[in-house]
Amino acid sequence: MATFVLVHGAWHGGWCWRRVCERLAARGHRAFAPTLTGLGERSHLLSREVGLETHIDDVVNLLRWEGLENIVLVGHSYAGLVISGVAEKIGRTIESLVFLDAFVPEDGQSMLDLVPPGNKQRWEPGLRESGGLSVPPIPAAVFGVNEADRAWVDAQCVPHPYKTFTDPIRLAGARERIAKKAYIRAALYDSPVFRAYYERLKDDPSWRVFEVRSGHDVMLDAPDELVAILEQVA
Repeated sequence: MATFVLVHGAWHGGWCWRRVCERLAARGHRAFAPTLTGLGERSHLLSREVGLETHIDDVVNLLRWEGLENIVLVGHSYAGLVISGVAEKIGRTIESLVFLDAFVPEDGQSMLDLVPPGNKQRWEPGLRESGGLSVPPIPAAVFGVNEADRAWVDAQCVPHPYKTFTDPIRLAGARERIAKKAYIRAALYDSPVFRAYYERLKDDPSWRVFEVRSGHDVMLDAPDELVAILEQVA
C-alpha cells in the first residue's frame, strides 16, 4: 500500500482527482486530494493575502496533521511550484515526487515567469475586472478536456488567486535530493513549456518520464493510465 497526495492545478480543486482517488483506493492505496485555499469548496477564502506560500502550507499542514510519511506527492500544472516548495519544507516525508504536465520551477521564478505570453494576455481582462485579485478560469476546451466533461469542468473551476502567480519560489535543492522523481506529459495538450520539460528531463538519469495521450487534465481524461503510472513510480 502506498500513500498518494494529489495536488490540483490552477482554477481546479480536489474534486478533479475523484476518479484517480477512487481507483487508488480500490487497489488498496491511500489517497488525499486537498483543495488549496481560495479554490473549489474553499473559494470563500479567496483574498489578496492568498499567495504561493499559502498553498505550500496547505499541503505541508495536511502532511503534518495527518501524520503522513513516505508519500507519493503529485502536482498538476501550477502545482509543480507548490510541490517544489513542499519539498523544501518537509522533503523527508516524500518518497516520490511526480510532476503531472506541470511546471518545474527554478529558484526565484514565479508562475508569471513560466507561462507563455499568450496566457498572460488571455488573463488580462478578467484580472482587471477583479481589481488584480484573481485570474479567471481558462475554458476546459483550451486544455483539451474530453468533450463529455467540459461543461462540468467549466462549472467547477473558479478564479485563481493572482498573488500565487506573482510570488517567486525559493528553492535550495531539496527537490533534487529526492531520489524518485517523475515527469508525466500530456501528449495531446500542445504546450511548448511542458514539452521542453519532458525533453530535458528524459535525458536526466535521476528522473523517469512518461507520456499519456490525453489533454492537460490527465486525471479526468485518462485516470486508469495515470493510476498505472503512479503505481510504477511509488
